[in-house]
Amino acid sequence: MKKLESREDIELLVNSFYAKVVKDETIGFFFNDIMKVDWDQHLPKMYSFWETILFGQMSYKGNPMAKHFPINHLEAMEKHHFAKWLELWKQTIEENFTGVNASMAITKSENIANLMAYKMEMARKL
Repeated sequence: MKKLESREDIELLVNSFYAKVVKDETIGFFFNDIMKVDWDQHLPKMYSFWETILFGQMSYKGNPMAKHFPINHLEAMEKHHFAKWLELWKQTIEENFTGVNASMAITKSENIANLMAYKMEMARKL
């Protein structure tokens, strides 16, 4: 196991994670069927997002919450979906990395998943 300490490590993490996501029965359909994600565009954004979150590189410019509201409108993004996302993310980190940044990636992802689940639920009630 290695430490999570570079953009290349983030690329490995993100690529490995999404390889699981697209096959997952609980959340894969959001990416494959609903959004029909263009991975050549999506993955670099995710590399930059996590590089910003973990290393403070400020390479990500965007609003992830705003990107998810239209998806939530098409198909409800519920707590169990975010729980599965989080499970796959943690699993991918634990399979590949150790150290402070790996732990921080888990903590940050827990905060993101909880906030997103809450905001998506609130949006459905409006």
